[in-house]
This record gives sequence, structure tokens and C-alpha cells, in this order.
Amino acid sequence: MSEPHVHNSHPAIIKRLKRAGGHLAKVVDMIEAGRPCLDIATQLQAVESAIASAKRTLVQDHLDHCLDEVVGDLPAERRQPIDEFKQITKFL
Repeated sequence: MSEPHVHNSHPAIIKRLKRAGGHLAKVVDMIEAGRPCLDIATQLQAVESAIASAKRTLVQDHLDHCLDEVVGDLPAERRQPIDEFKQITKFL
């Protein structure tokens, strides 16, 4: 069995996903209660945004961690392409 793979951002991601889980449970309750579709769609949008944000944070943190691990200590002029790659991934 491999060692746990934990990043500093994981607690915040877990918190965000738990909040999304709460929103999702609320959406189910809203549908069962016959709430208006606009209200339900608004809550679904909140769930979708929270999950997308958690995914983006996880992927960016993983890329940053893995790139730093592979590249190691490089002089600043040689790190520039790596640093630019990290920055551009934030637009994904």
C-alpha cells in the first residue's frame, strides 16, 4: 500500500466538498418539496461551482507540488518556464 498523498490544500478542499454535499442534499429536499425550478437551479449552480472550485484547487496544487518535486532547486532563470506553466494552469 502506498503512503497517503496529502497536500496543504486538502483540508480546504474537503471543507468545500462537504459544503457542496450539504447544498446537494438541500437540492434533493427542494425537489421533493416541489420548490420552484429557479430556486432549485440556483442551488444546483452553487453545488456545481463548489465542485469545480475544489477540482481546480486540487489539480493546481498537485501540479505545483509535482513540478517542484521533479524540478527541485533550479536557478531563477531556469525556473521561469516552470513558473509560467504553473501560472497559466490557473486559467484552466
